[in-house]
Amino acid sequence: MPATDQALADGVRRRDRRALAKAITLLESTRADHRARADALLDALLPHTGNAVRIGLSGVPGVGKSTFIEALGLQLIGQGHHVAVLAVDPSSSLSGGSILGDKTRMEQLSVRDEAFIRPSPAAGTLGGVAEKTREVLLLCEAAGYDVVIVETVGVGQSETAVAGMTDLFVLLQLPNAGDDLQAIKKGVMELADLVVINKADLDPAAATRAQAQITSALRVFGQQGNPAHGTAAPVMQASGLKGEGVAAFWALVMQHVEARRASGAFALRRQGQAQDWLWDLVRNRLLADFRAHPAVKRELPAALAEVSAARSAPSVAARRLLQLFESNNS
Repeated sequence: MPATDQALADGVRRRDRRALAKAITLLESTRADHRARADALLDALLPHTGNAVRIGLSGVPGVGKSTFIEALGLQLIGQGHHVAVLAVDPSSSLSGGSILGDKTRMEQLSVRDEAFIRPSPAAGTLGGVAEKTREVLLLCEAAGYDVVIVETVGVGQSETAVAGMTDLFVLLQLPNAGDDLQAIKKGVMELADLVVINKADLDPAAATRAQAQITSALRVFGQQGNPAHGTAAPVMQASGLKGEGVAAFWALVMQHVEARRASGAFALRRQGQAQDWLWDLVRNRLLADFRAHPAVKRELPAALAEVSAARSAPSVAARRLLQLFESNNS
């Protein structure tokens, strides 16, 4: 590893915020030479990772994710923790950039030395997280942040990738969930380890009804046999703005983590996540190589036209393209 990159790794280990920001920028670069340096940096820091509690947090727009995270982060800092927040913002379909407003909404947390907030544009990546979120998470752990919170871009059928990279997937809901619950309950609700009715102080009666409704729905999911949960996920009320329920939330998080560590499920989940990450990268690289292959690029427009006009079955066209790819790589 070059001396400059070794100095960067040392800076990350010292929790130098500037070094950490530069290392993340290196990871997010698309240049080939930067990718090679980033890989070496990750390997060097890998022995110092894995010691944080990883929390994924999702919810509909306006549910108060940033406010809740700030209240939680400030409380954890008061207990001696160091907190990293990876906030993923929606990207412009034209420029690819984003407002990156989450950091500005966490005004108190963002100025604390014990906290590190990194907004990143989703840049069209599905799953509610940015493409490099997993790698950035490892850097934050190497820097000594013992709680890493990943805030997704929103919630929907595709906003579930964060559950595959964290120890606990938390879903925030509004007191008057109603139709929203019906829209998102499949997929996201089934993956939730904990559901929080945020802004419960606005309408306590509605929050209590939502808690009962969601608890009932999760019980049904449990009866259908979700392998990720032996029992239904807990449902609680909180107010990020007033800080109510935040201490109880953290107590539930630690109870969940300690129970999984004692049973061995914690280590198994992380091992599975690491393997899934490997296969995701392999699939993405193979697809990129396939699309960039000269023979495939030459035949792809005609194959797409044949499939669109129903003159060729998609399976037949796919096999023909794959044969071109394989024969030219053998």
